[in-house]
Amino acid sequence: MSLYTYTVGEGPDVVLAHGWGMHSGVWEDVVEGLVDHYRVTVLDLPGHGYSAPLPVAEVSPLEKKGAGEISRWATAALAATPAPATWIGWSLGGLVAQQVALTMPERVSRLVLVNSTPCFVQRPDWPYGQALAVLRRFAEELRQDYRAVLKRFIALEVHGSEHASAQLKQLKAMLFQHGEPAVAALQEGLAILETADLRTQWPQIQCPVLMMMGQRDQLVPSGAGEAMLPSLPNARLHVFPRAGHAPFFSHLPEFLAELRAFLDESSFLP
Repeated sequence: MSLYTYTVGEGPDVVLAHGWGMHSGVWEDVVEGLVDHYRVTVLDLPGHGYSAPLPVAEVSPLEKKGAGEISRWATAALAATPAPATWIGWSLGGLVAQQVALTMPERVSRLVLVNSTPCFVQRPDWPYGQALAVLRRFAEELRQDYRAVLKRFIALEVHGSEHASAQLKQLKAMLFQHGEPAVAALQEGLAILETADLRTQWPQIQCPVLMMMGQRDQLVPSGAGEAMLPSLPNARLHVFPRAGHAPFFSHLPEFLAELRAFLDESSFLP
């Protein structure tokens, strides 16, 4: 089964992966800012947007459900996208992009993580995430009213950002533009966010990495960026002041300028 993709433009390949509960349409303005010099492919993650969920997998009791799912999602994403390419992943999409870079490093020329980390849940040695109880409450409430859960989640994405009301209106308007997400896929996505922890594998990522974080992000604290830098041999960090979880909405010109500067470099210097 192939995931939905849409490709436009000519030049070096760039792949864009969206966050949990959304779809590739969130990248519309970013695509417009890149298409003059790049061939851009947007991807709908499994069960999101126009992509069907992946077939149900048998997972042994000894295997963490989410840990198994992230590998399956990365494999499906690799099968649907060009190579080599720069991968740009927002939130959950960034976690999948990290797994792609670790699974097949020859397929990823550069990696851009937008408000994304290798570990989304707080752990004893990692305070830069969500409390486990928060994600589990989302998972429980999905079964009752997934639309309400998604709307509450995107409210968290814009919380604290400049022009939050306008951004929330924009996100709500596009939430179901590509159709209804599959509840099973939403549950799988939350399981990935709950269980995946790629921190110990980070030193294996050798390609240039750009991390872009929001200073006021309520879902992924910007301090995670500083904590992640020592683990990567070839990375840089940009924090957007007064931005929440979606700086490509709140700070589009600055976002595109930073992204283009990274993509346009013939060589990378930390």
